[in-house]
Amino acid sequence: MYITDSNQLQTFIEKAASARVVAIDTEFLRERTYHPKLCLIQVGYEGGCAAIDPLALEDLSCLVDLLVNPDVTKVFHACSQDLEVIDHALGCHVHPVFDTQLAAAFLGHRMQMGYGALVEAYTGVHLPKAASLTDWSHRPLDEEQLEYAEDDVRYLPSIYQQMTDELVRLNRLGWVLPEMEDLADPARYRHDPRKAYLKLKRSGSLTRRQLSVAREVCAWRDLCAENRDIPRKWVLSDEVIVEICKLSPVSVDRLLKIRGMDHLSERDAQTVVEAVRRGRACPIEKTPRQERRPRPSADLESVMDLMYALVRLVSERSGVATQLIATRDDLHEFALDPASSRLSQSWRSELVGDLLKRLLDGQVGLTVKEGRVEIL
Repeated sequence: MYITDSNQLQTFIEKAASARVVAIDTEFLRERTYHPKLCLIQVGYEGGCAAIDPLALEDLSCLVDLLVNPDVTKVFHACSQDLEVIDHALGCHVHPVFDTQLAAAFLGHRMQMGYGALVEAYTGVHLPKAASLTDWSHRPLDEEQLEYAEDDVRYLPSIYQQMTDELVRLNRLGWVLPEMEDLADPARYRHDPRKAYLKLKRSGSLTRRQLSVAREVCAWRDLCAENRDIPRKWVLSDEVIVEICKLSPVSVDRLLKIRGMDHLSERDAQTVVEAVRRGRACPIEKTPRQERRPRPSADLESVMDLMYALVRLVSERSGVATQLIATRDDLHEFALDPASSRLSQSWRSELVGDLLKRLLDGQVGLTVKEGRVEIL
């Protein structure tokens, strides 16, 4: 069903809401804009699915009501970008959310499992990829495009049911649901311009004073790009900003001698110079620091290798993906202070944290039997 009419949308949403479990997906473009442009919203439930056209519909309030309905579970696959798009385009925080990609990592599948692989694993259906590079803003959409779009939600309700049944059987639903809450937290996809410098590439060599300049210039770039709805790099590239931070020009003439600045208007150039001056004038105690984790010693690296081998073994036995259980940073933090580590909390403590403590205390060890790692 392709919905471009308000009455048709209202009727469909009423049926979907009564299902209590709905699948959601979006199609969007973001190559030429700051915010992703929502082009299509797919909704599916046991009994039907539809592609809803936000470019043709002025009032999507009934859809918003569905997305925020606490009694209806919204099922996504790899939800982070979809939630960001919906948050900006519709102004709502989707809740509650169930992400099948995350759930799959608890059920013996690899981390970041693709949607096609998921559908094939749970339904045996092999999905085509013919429309994966479609310009979803172009109208009209043809039948093949709409079929492809609806396939993204057609199978998710039944997969959700299979997954929840399996999670209940394994007594892991209580592990998964808090992870879903964290994944759907708006703080993950809402941007603070004052923190934009933290994602500046090649900023590792900058001093604290230069980072202060980066904070001001990156904040201006973010606000400028958002106001003009263009990609950040169209305003200033990361490479140019790093060069600005190193040279710290306090006049427009000096600024414009930096390569890559010739497209700026005089007003923009003056604004960048003012940002540089603010960064340079920042009191030293308020300048940002590089977040550098201390490198583990050679001995600690060897201990972490042993810890990682144990985590791999637990992963193989439990079917929970290794990267989901623990990263190298997690192991480093645990080795230094187990009590404050997330591996000592919630399901991770139950699954691997206690074993890691015993390993570090010398109460358990690892050995090789018949070519396989085993716990002593």
